[in-house]
Amino acid sequence: MHDHTYYVYILTNTVRTVLYIGVTNNLQRRLVEHQKNSVYWSFTRKYRCFFLVYYEIYKYVNDAIAREKELKRWSRAKKVALVELENKAWRFLNEEILED
Repeated sequence: MHDHTYYVYILTNTVRTVLYIGVTNNLQRRLVEHQKNSVYWSFTRKYRCFFLVYYEIYKYVNDAIAREKELKRWSRAKKVALVELENKAWRFLNEEILED
């Protein structure tokens, strides 16, 4: 187990109808990769999920991966409730993350 910083994050599209859950060790880089993704068959490109609405920080990669898997099993309603705990208005957080 490596001791770094890992992020579990949720992206959505402009009209907030699709949710994508991922894990990364560099949230800034990963957001840029999603936006510049040239892989035509990727989920985030197909559904235009480029907008960060939620994230969690973990110290250990195994914990982050376990949480990502857990969230992916949740119902949409439960995922929406999670986002709204921290981000009631579903603000896009990309600029805040990319500024740091």
